Amino acid sequence: MADIIAETDRLILRTIEESDAAEQYRLLNTQAVMARLGGPKELHEIEAKHAKAMQWYATRGFSFLMLIEKETGELVGHAGIKLVDNPLAPNQGDHEIGWLIREDRWRLGLAEEAVRAVIDWAFGRVDAPHVVALTSEANVPSWKLMEKLGMVRREDLDFDDPDYPPEDRRTIQYSLTKDQWGSQK
Repeated sequence: MADIIAETDRLILRTIEESDAAEQYRLLNTQAVMARLGGPKELHEIEAKHAKAMQWYATRGFSFLMLIEKETGELVGHAGIKLVDNPLAPNQGDHEIGWLIREDRWRLGLAEEAVRAVIDWAFGRVDAPHVVALTSEANVPSWKLMEKLGMVRREDLDFDDPDYPPEDRRTIQYSLTKDQWGSQK
């Protein structure tokens, strides 16, 4: 049974269940949605990520979450917290937030709504001192949202990831402290 972590005006943010992999594969694993994330994944890759997320939630109390639209009951994205684990990142172990929204729900403000709830969770129950968000330099909508959320660009944390195509190789980071977030409220 999934735990509900947060609710917003339009979304329920709940923990991942084993049955979610097929739904994520069907609704979120498109070329457009995954374009800046290395492209669509195989079902077994999504299942492995879900297993890891469920383990993280069980052992650490945080993970990525499924975003369920209240009005329709449909999966419209995922967002959450993990630890920076890219071996090329200079800040491994920092609390990293991330998000992904279904293409037919883009430009409706759902990502911002979900991520605000995730940040509240990170600085509340998870008690993270700060959070970071990683994206490719080419992913303008992603880093524009980071800026809108009050996150600060951290060029000192940038790195190149050869696992991505040249246009997405440069990974940039933004950060936000608990105090910075609290001063916005």
